Amino acid sequence: MSTHTDPPGRTGVFRTKGIEQSIRDTEEPEHALSRSLSALDLTVFGVGVIIGTGIFVLTGAVAKQNAGPATAIAFAVAGVVCALAALCYAEFASTVPVAGSAYTFAFASLGELPAWIIGWDLVLEFALGTAVVAVGWSGYVRSLLDNVGWQLPDALSGTNHTFGFAFDLLAFLLVLVLTGVLVLGMKLSARVTTVVVAIKVGVVLLVIVAGAFFIKVSNYSPFIPPAVKTEGASGLQEPLIQVLFGYAPTNFGVLGIFTAASVVFFAFIGFDVVATAAEETKLPQRDMPRGILGSLVICTTLYVAVSIVVTGMQHYSELSIDAPLADAFKATGHPWYAGVISFGAAVGLTTVCMILLLGQTRVFFAMSRDGLLPRFFSRVHPRYRTPYRATVLLGVVIAIIAGFTSIEELATLVNIGTLFAFVVVAIGVVILRRTRPDLPRAFRTPLVPWLPIASVAASVWLMLNLPTETWLRFGIWMVLGVLVYFWYGRRHSRLDPHQIASADSPSDEVR
Repeated sequence: MSTHTDPPGRTGVFRTKGIEQSIRDTEEPEHALSRSLSALDLTVFGVGVIIGTGIFVLTGAVAKQNAGPATAIAFAVAGVVCALAALCYAEFASTVPVAGSAYTFAFASLGELPAWIIGWDLVLEFALGTAVVAVGWSGYVRSLLDNVGWQLPDALSGTNHTFGFAFDLLAFLLVLVLTGVLVLGMKLSARVTTVVVAIKVGVVLLVIVAGAFFIKVSNYSPFIPPAVKTEGASGLQEPLIQVLFGYAPTNFGVLGIFTAASVVFFAFIGFDVVATAAEETKLPQRDMPRGILGSLVICTTLYVAVSIVVTGMQHYSELSIDAPLADAFKATGHPWYAGVISFGAAVGLTTVCMILLLGQTRVFFAMSRDGLLPRFFSRVHPRYRTPYRATVLLGVVIAIIAGFTSIEELATLVNIGTLFAFVVVAIGVVILRRTRPDLPRAFRTPLVPWLPIASVAASVWLMLNLPTETWLRFGIWMVLGVLVYFWYGRRHSRLDPHQIASADSPSDEVR
């Protein structure tokens, strides 16, 4: 039995779980994950989940519609915003090296109900993200198969406007295969990810290097096009900031760069997933900050380089929206690269899907281990040391969702969920600095509380630029989550007084 005791915490729905207790929970044989990841593995995970179709599609689309060649600056701005959140994640992940990411961090600083809310939010974020990416991957693979004359039956090609309801066999099978890889162990997952990420980054570098030979300096003029006032969306598609304050975003000009930054920000989503693997890292105090910040720096550099190339190859006003980079190569008389880009996107989405599913299972596992979800799902496999029950359950459910639903309209819920997590983590850093100044911190977020405040402000600003409809759907999911918490989570929590009374060693269960 440990001799450590946690400082007294709050009671009720804001009762906190001590850092020491969180770490002790990772040592329970039936609920302990295998520590096998290095800083390189974490960096590869981060690059693997961040770089998806956005680097091939979003760069050109934003250049044409929002910022012109200054899209490169917009990516840099978005990278800075992400860096603010990443610095907060790095402190938490190195101080509390426990599965669950923002959920675990919130439990240690804000309390049980806020932790449940963020966990419930992350479950939605990662589940929808995995399903949406699987459907996108299926589309790319079907396109590649069409190029060689192979076609799946319409009934197995997913729901679409032409044929109506159908089953997306490829998306379904992809999620099931990746579920199996995750069950077999984190090291195997890391090896698969390393190979796939190497291919994906290789394709991106090939595009950058090849495209550089077709750059025309005249295409960069004007680098910051004259500002254009947008008409804006209407109804529930209006950004919330427009509904509340009547502010309509501006395209082009200096302000257009920030409009573009709010769009391209979502190409960075995923680096926070690295934090969910803290419990499976050999030296989390040293390697988690390296993995989180390293992957963000690499991806920002690649994004900026691609945006410079695509706006240099073709004037921003002539770029296509659906496949700008591929079409830019076609415009220069090199259509072969379009196939390379499609291949790179399809390969890249494989790792995005797997790492989002990884994040989903680790948050679910952490909530289950705390009793907020059935403890049945927090048992690890006796040989592979992975949360196999949670992984199989979630993998099958998400595979079915991906198979039967197109769900593109729900993709923005992934964005608002991520930003909400950023806000919670930044606030948590400030609170934990005040409540537990004694904690050893291998990595310290600089300029506290000012940097976390800046992170909160930047995240809230981006959230306000999301459609009102997204906010309504997010609110409904959150209300449902609160109801589930009071129906099940609160009574079964390991911090509940009734659970404490029935435990063999109360002092080792809670603080």
